[in-house]
Parts: sequence; C-alpha cells; structure tokens
Amino acid sequence: MKIAFIGLGNMGGGMAANLVKAGHEVRAYDLSAEARARAQQSGCSAVATVAEAVEGADAVVSMLPSGKIVDEVYGVEVFGKAPAGALLLDCSTIDVATARNAAEAAEAAGYAMVDAPVSGGIAAAAAGTLTFMVGGSDDAFARAQPVLAAMGKTVIHAGASGAGQAAKLCNNMLLAIHMIGTCEAFTMAQKLGLDPQTFYDISSVSSGQNWSMTSYCPVSGVGPVSPADNNYEGGFATTLMLKDLTLALAAADEAGVEPEMGKRARELYESFAAAGNGGRDFSAIIETLD
Repeated sequence: MKIAFIGLGNMGGGMAANLVKAGHEVRAYDLSAEARARAQQSGCSAVATVAEAVEGADAVVSMLPSGKIVDEVYGVEVFGKAPAGALLLDCSTIDVATARNAAEAAEAAGYAMVDAPVSGGIAAAAAGTLTFMVGGSDDAFARAQPVLAAMGKTVIHAGASGAGQAAKLCNNMLLAIHMIGTCEAFTMAQKLGLDPQTFYDISSVSSGQNWSMTSYCPVSGVGPVSPADNNYEGGFATTLMLKDLTLALAAADEAGVEPEMGKRARELYESFAAAGNGGRDFSAIIETLD
C-alpha cells in the first residue's frame, strides 16, 4: 500500500518506520529537515511537501501537535490533493469537536476518515506496540484496522467519529490522576519507613495496583525500566500530559461533567510545568509531592 505519513516527531517517526517494516511504501513529510532525514534512514521516502506525500496515496496517516494544525493540513493540503477515496487516519490527540468536523469535511470531499489517537508513548511507537482508539464508521474502521495493526498491538473501534479522541482524553485524565496518587503513595510509604521495593512488591499485587505503578513506576530501580531510571528524561513530557488534561477538561465542560480529580491533576501539572519541568517525564512530579 502507498501511504503518506505527515508528522515525524517522537511518535510519528517510529510509526512511519513500522509501516515500512510491514512492507508499505511510505512517503513521509515533516517541517523538520532532521526528522525527514531520520525517516529516510528508516526506509521512508522523504518528501518536501504534503502535496508530494499524498500524491497517489492509498492512505494518509498524520501525527500532528494540535487540532488547529490538523484542520489546516487536511483542509488545505490533503482534501483535493490526495486521490478520491483515499483513507485518512489522524493519530493526533486533539479535541473531539475538531475530529468530528474533520471527518464530516472528509466525507463531503469524498474520503473516509478515522480519528485514531494512541496510547503507549515513544517506546511503544518505536516497537510497534501502540494501542489505537479509533473513531469512525464501521467501513472506515475495517479499512483502517490493517494499517493501524502494522503500528500497534491493539486496535479498538471506540465508536463513531470523535469517539477515539473521547476515549484517549478520558484515559489520559485517569492516567494523570493515577500517577499523582501513585507518587503520593510511594512518598508516604518511604516516610513511614517502608522500603520502596517492598511497598511495590505488596501494592503491585494488591488492590492499589495500577499501570502507573507496575509498568511506569515513578521511583528509580523499582519495577520495569521507566523514565525514573533515566532522571525522568524521555517518556511522556509533562507539557503533553498538560495538553491532554486541558483537552479532557474542555470536553468534560461541554458534556456537563465536573471531574474534580481531573481538575486538581491539571493544577498540579500546571505548577510543575511552570517550575521548569515541562520537558521532563510527567512521573517526575513525585519530586514535588511530600
């Protein structure tokens, strides 16, 4: 399959490389010449414009930083440029309304489109083990599934257009809450004289078990290797978690929901980012919780 890939950052670069490994012909575009060069090294054909990437493409995959950019890229540079009937897969994390509007505009222009945000982080993007939460029609999902499966281990149809984004935002709000709670529990355990490994051994098989503890522990030397073992470098940047929390709370407001824990999590991550920690992994917030 001929696939255009737009957006070759920390996530997109690994995803595009896995499409190549799966045997697809990938033409890749990013504003960054360095990102395009890395894509070229991974087997993609790096191109200088979106128009070059989408010309003759069977599918277009995007991983972009905001809803505004998604709207601009598809509205100006993909619709009418990609072949009629091409499948469009936006893997960015954006607001639900923009995802739904993009799908409607795509359909009006003669395309099928899904919103397919991801969970798993940079390591999973590189390893091809991402989880995709997909919004779109049954037919669009059926077409998208094999493309997404080349980049991930789990592909779930969440519902109609926008449902993938809704699932992603709810999931990441819960992740933020869990991480803060996990950090508080480890800090409290240490102050009460418990060894971190001992607490992990107990809680990881008890009712307090959660992904932030057993797969992404915020304490170095405990559990599987995580950003905590690398001075909280790499992983999922605090600014990205803050972006997702802001999108989640905007969606909650539109739905008439008052997520008090989600609001508190955003307050804590806002303070953490403002103190110069925006580029560090979000689990580094353990350093401020005592």
